[in-house]
Amino acid sequence: MRLPVSLALTASLLLASPAFADALIENVDGMTLDEKGEVVRFNGIVIAPDGKIVKLLKRGDKRPERPDWKEDLKGRTVIPGMIDGHGHVMGLGFRALALDLSATTSLAQAQEAIRRYALENAARSWLTGGGWNQEVWALGRFPTAAELDAVTGEKPAWFTRADGHAGWANSAAMKAAGITAATKSPAGGRIELIAGKPGGVFVDAAMDLIEKALPKPTPRDRNAAFLKAQDQLLSLGVTASADMGTSLDDWQTFRRMGDLGALRMRIMSYAAGVDTALVAAGTGPTPWLYGDKLRMGGIKLMVDGALGSRGAWLKAPYADAPGVTGLPFLTDAQLLNSISRGAMDHFQIAIHAIGDRGNQQVLDAIDEVADTFNGDRRWRIEHAQVVDTADLPRFAKHGIIASMQPVHQTSDRTMAEARLGQTRLAGAYAWKSMLNNGVRLAFGSDYPVESPNPFEGWAAGFTRQDAQGQPFGGWRPEEAVTREQAWKGFTIDAAYAGFGEKLFGHLAAGMQADFIVVDRDPLLSSPTQLRGTLVLETWVGGQRVYRRSDAAKAGEGR
Repeated sequence: MRLPVSLALTASLLLASPAFADALIENVDGMTLDEKGEVVRFNGIVIAPDGKIVKLLKRGDKRPERPDWKEDLKGRTVIPGMIDGHGHVMGLGFRALALDLSATTSLAQAQEAIRRYALENAARSWLTGGGWNQEVWALGRFPTAAELDAVTGEKPAWFTRADGHAGWANSAAMKAAGITAATKSPAGGRIELIAGKPGGVFVDAAMDLIEKALPKPTPRDRNAAFLKAQDQLLSLGVTASADMGTSLDDWQTFRRMGDLGALRMRIMSYAAGVDTALVAAGTGPTPWLYGDKLRMGGIKLMVDGALGSRGAWLKAPYADAPGVTGLPFLTDAQLLNSISRGAMDHFQIAIHAIGDRGNQQVLDAIDEVADTFNGDRRWRIEHAQVVDTADLPRFAKHGIIASMQPVHQTSDRTMAEARLGQTRLAGAYAWKSMLNNGVRLAFGSDYPVESPNPFEGWAAGFTRQDAQGQPFGGWRPEEAVTREQAWKGFTIDAAYAGFGEKLFGHLAAGMQADFIVVDRDPLLSSPTQLRGTLVLETWVGGQRVYRRSDAAKAGEGR
């Protein structure tokens, strides 16, 4: 197989690093957290031939007399590699290869971007992309097929919403998918109607009606998407990530990259449903593969949609849509069956729940099955965005991990107020309340829904403010965590959430030497400065896998 240019760059970066041997990383301003969340300082690292840390060195500690190789980092700041507790690796890559509408601030701006994209990609059979958000556009409604037709003509077009829970199709796409006025909304989905006919927006399970007609990506397309995502994550200092909803094609791509020696980051894979897990992994989690870089250890389930598309399942109607309570995806029996089938084979169960009714359904289900399955299960609820305050203490009962994303709060703030009203905000994005109730809190970004930059999430975690410092004092500031707690959420606790805490998540003897070199001290930086952190180098398992200066020369600097 002939390697693409990105793989050739990968090879050159790896060759630029010393071969595995006893090593000394010297002259660093190093900081990490210990397992209790306390800050530990060091100024050197000794790395064994297997890429694991032998010792963190402090001033006065004896250095190896004759290391086989030595790297002087000239006093720069070194911290553990950041870990994203909830992301979508292939989604990030495909988003980068298609039209990204996340920066558009109006419908007209999005239409112009799509028009240019259509002209530049005349040879494509479909126009695809994503990232739009009608709330950011201040549209007050969903966009329509007619508004997409105006800039795409007769070529099918499909653009997913920022949260991945809705999609916008033009008339040609609906025709290609066989959508007519007689098409009914499927269970767990909704076709937005205009004058009784499909209006162009498909929510949650209804998205499948269009997506089944999309051209299937080839293995070459998948390779390119993966490499694009991996390059971006490593450039941001993300050395490990949970992949939530891994399909069989995704898993095959990860394995292909591992076989080629092109897997440079660590992936904690959660299969898209029970069937996918049983086909990809067999009867139980896989071992760690490719030098602890890949493991399918869990199953991702979903019980509701998202707030932005009014698919999150609420106990009471939406404040801005009377009569609408969201979209439950599974009956109680279906949820219990899926949890039980996965847990029988010791897969970790991670369940997407955003609305307070969706979270209650998951908590009820775990209550029912937890005593049946012994051992360390680490049940996870993904997002746990809107939780009835009466349900908050229930997370700790069975050691449920709250897998949450700080950047959702800063992006959703005004929308959440409109969707929920003031009375239901007490349990929304309630990070501090989770900790106060003894809940393990793992942080991530939900990329490509949000930016994968972990420093943005870290800053949001202890400020409850966006990049512009709004709102003053933070939104519901009583739910802010400390700077160190937010850091722990993106390192130790994100690793723990994926059964990776014995391998990575902090720097200590016996742990993988996964660290990043940054241009500032994150513990002394202001929130604005922290958001602007530049990653100069990224090391995984004692090998340098990204160097900003090399990427800039290759035209890949961010």
